[in-house]
Amino acid sequence: MLDYNGIHYQTHPKVYEPAEDTFLFAENLQVKRRDRVLEIGTGTGIIALIVARKCRTVTATDVNPHAINCALKNIINNKTYNVELKRGNLFEPVKGEKYDLILFNTPYLPTSEEEMVEDELEAAWDGGEDGRKVIDQFLELLPHHLNPGGRVQLVQSSLSDIDKTLEKLGEMGLDASVTARKKCFFEEVVVITGKLESKT
Repeated sequence: MLDYNGIHYQTHPKVYEPAEDTFLFAENLQVKRRDRVLEIGTGTGIIALIVARKCRTVTATDVNPHAINCALKNIINNKTYNVELKRGNLFEPVKGEKYDLILFNTPYLPTSEEEMVEDELEAAWDGGEDGRKVIDQFLELLPHHLNPGGRVQLVQSSLSDIDKTLEKLGEMGLDASVTARKKCFFEEVVVITGKLESKT
């Protein structure tokens, strides 16, 4: 059993294990007490557990069945009762639902077609040839799931065109910027935070 700031969690060999990008995200979350939060790609559930301490409710999704099982164990072990888990890809499990804050540590690493994704674990970082395959799908659907004045926070890499993400968020009417960054071996990992401008 591992520990992060009082949260006890276990991992699974087929689930993305919390790493530098996870902890960068954890340290830079912007959560409000009354928020209804959605986390996509919850993995072990550690971000959902951190957020659940600070907000009203969390819905956490993952396409990987092993992740859902792992997150469920961690939620039970931490006696966290305001997190709901749903299995499915991106926004599929929450059709028609809207949230105040949406979180996503995206699969952001560029992978060539030769590097075929073999299993659920590799899918956690497979971003397609330009690293944007999943990011762009996510951004396309994002506006349909944000409440007025809602926010988004996502993690991505300098290898997958940060400026393009900021530009797309701006086109959707979100005021977006890089709010945290960390240099890793051959890339920079960033947290991008965007807020939907409220229509007056």
